[in-house]
Amino acid sequence: MARRKKGRAINGVVLVDKYTGESSNFILQQVKRLYGAAKAGHTGALDPLATGMLPICLGEATKFSQFLLDADKTYIVTAKLGERTDTSDSDGEIVETKPVSATLSDIESAVKAFRGPIKQIPSMFSALKHQGKPLYFYARQGMVIEREARDITIHSLEILRFENNELDMQISCSKGTYIRSLVDDLGQSLGCGAHVTMLRRTKVADYPTENMITVDELQSLSEDLTIDREFRGFDKLDELLLPMDTAVSNLPSFDAKDASIDRFLHGQEILEENIFSKSDLVRIYRASDKRFYGMAEVDSAGNLQPKRVVVYKESYFGEI
Repeated sequence: MARRKKGRAINGVVLVDKYTGESSNFILQQVKRLYGAAKAGHTGALDPLATGMLPICLGEATKFSQFLLDADKTYIVTAKLGERTDTSDSDGEIVETKPVSATLSDIESAVKAFRGPIKQIPSMFSALKHQGKPLYFYARQGMVIEREARDITIHSLEILRFENNELDMQISCSKGTYIRSLVDDLGQSLGCGAHVTMLRRTKVADYPTENMITVDELQSLSEDLTIDREFRGFDKLDELLLPMDTAVSNLPSFDAKDASIDRFLHGQEILEENIFSKSDLVRIYRASDKRFYGMAEVDSAGNLQPKRVVVYKESYFGEI
């Protein structure tokens, strides 16, 4: 007999306002415990220094976390000019100090080169993998691994404040952008060096900032999680969850018949006529009650092939 997974089969997305000083995985484990969830995953790590929006997917929502990893994001960052560190942020050691002669006009001119499609070499202190290990593993041993420049897009870069060698900026960017590397590159272009002293993520995809909640607030809503080995006291926490399909809300949708949903749940294509093109990704709902059942990809014959299938704990025709 298969072992029963520990935790609740709860599905949804909670927008955590990450606090500084801990890793994203540490925050994830805290939230997973508070929800008593059997499964959880975050959607793009923030550095320990950073704060702000960290969408955490619970249960079946983890199947769609990649789409939030790939989503555009917005940050507020404070950079200190005149000092360069080995990690490009204030958690690292200062490796170079130079006088700052740049004016606001100089900075406004310099940032023009960082808007739009650009190339960026990831930091050695990033989590990108090399031979199965993150780059920061090698960096902590004093090793430097050659990295290829990657294509990213800076949708907008706005200067908010510049005084006492501190520069505040708001940056909206594509997936794969390292704000620390961007600040380091900007400092180099100004000839004085720079590093991040504050970083806050304010937006992921189209999720509303006002829906963010801190771990302390989640803790205050949490009651005793077990009574006679049964879960209790989750109502207030569950009310904060956003539907799992919000992670793919930018995709077109298709309402399928009950018989087609039954096929879909068994890994078979949906054969109903549709208006989509080959390789399109489509959200799949059951027409009778608008319940979300996952994602499909359009094949060469125009059929909707299962890509991600949501498995609810209850039986298909027996939902409560």
